[in-house]
Amino acid sequence: MKKLNDKLAYSFTDLSGNLLYVTMSTYIMYFYTDVFGLSVGVVGTLLLVTRLIDGFDAPMWGMIIDKTNSKYGKSRPYFLWLAFPFAISVILVFTTPDISTNFKIVYASITYIVANIIYSGIQTSITSILPNLSNNDRTRLTLNSFRMVGGNVGNFIAVTFLLPLVAILGQGNDKLGFVLTISLFGLVVVMLLVYAFFNLKEINIGNTKKMKFWEGFKAIKGNWPWIILIVANVFFWVAQTSRNSMVVYYFKYNMGDEKLVPFINGISILQVVGMIFIVFLSSKIKKTGTMILGLLLASIGQLGVYVASEELIYIVIFWSIGCIGSGIAVSMPFAMLSDTVDYGEWKTKIRASGILTAIGSAFCIKFGSGIGGFLPSKIMEFTNYSPGEKQSELSLLGIQWGFIWLPIITFVLASIIMLFYFNYEKKEYQIKQALKLREE
Repeated sequence: MKKLNDKLAYSFTDLSGNLLYVTMSTYIMYFYTDVFGLSVGVVGTLLLVTRLIDGFDAPMWGMIIDKTNSKYGKSRPYFLWLAFPFAISVILVFTTPDISTNFKIVYASITYIVANIIYSGIQTSITSILPNLSNNDRTRLTLNSFRMVGGNVGNFIAVTFLLPLVAILGQGNDKLGFVLTISLFGLVVVMLLVYAFFNLKEINIGNTKKMKFWEGFKAIKGNWPWIILIVANVFFWVAQTSRNSMVVYYFKYNMGDEKLVPFINGISILQVVGMIFIVFLSSKIKKTGTMILGLLLASIGQLGVYVASEELIYIVIFWSIGCIGSGIAVSMPFAMLSDTVDYGEWKTKIRASGILTAIGSAFCIKFGSGIGGFLPSKIMEFTNYSPGEKQSELSLLGIQWGFIWLPIITFVLASIIMLFYFNYEKKEYQIKQALKLREE
């Protein structure tokens, strides 16, 4: 079992990643439309195209990590090397230069792609290091739980305190407020990633054979548990991004109270409740059942928010249920990816933790988030959303669809896909034993 300091260090990696990335994924559409000054249609297209372009950097990062053989390890050095560039790149995303609309689109596209590319390196390193922190399945689950709790703390700080800090630091100037707030977040991120670098140690890398740059892709061939997990994870992030990015619109226009947004977003800290019970739930209903339970709870939470209408107390109750469910669902793929790395090694004799976890984490997050940001924006454009103005009944319906129904549909689809994973989870013990025999 790892020491508490190791667990805390690993939790700090995702705390730092989420502190900046969740800020982008949750508020970037609002920032671009209501602060930066772009139309909702342009923003939706920009988010989709940039995410699709930079989404393909995840496999590249995976291959880079698989090829890395430094004295610090394979994944760990990137916490140090990318910490400062990550912070600076996100600060630039939330900077509003005094230029024409066309140049703003170019500026937004370039800075957003660069920030996401660097984040891919961070995210890939966080996930790919897990199989190399321990060989024990329960220890991996525990480490992953600490990681996800840390990530949720980062998520909580981002969604709860960003807008209040923007208002306080900007003193009515949101452009200045965003830059100062993100700069403060960036400083914290650099310190946490450097701490993680100095306090984590990798195993399983001394005997890892060197492979050609593209050889890691062979570990994908016939790796059906990995494929199932990838598809389900993409659907999850479509739902999660749509849900999170539409909160500010739903409560500002449909509920008529923008001040509720930090409070509602703050409830996301309850995701920790789901994360804490993951090890227990997995021992009772398997990892697959645990993820399906999380997805269904997230769906029920969204549906309950709709049924509650304008009754705030019931909205809070169902939103809390949804947050607990999403906390479970967001955590499980990261733990289960380690098992698909083992499966790939068993089937192909190639241990490609970098490429498999890169596509399974960073690519899924960015590709799913891109679609999850694009679809609501197009719904809003189709229903004639007008930034900062009183919305028509049609535009309010569009916001409702983006916030309620799109997440429900995609959460349910992800749970259906995960049903096919049960059969592969049954084989995990045999696979681990077979891998041990190969090493002897």
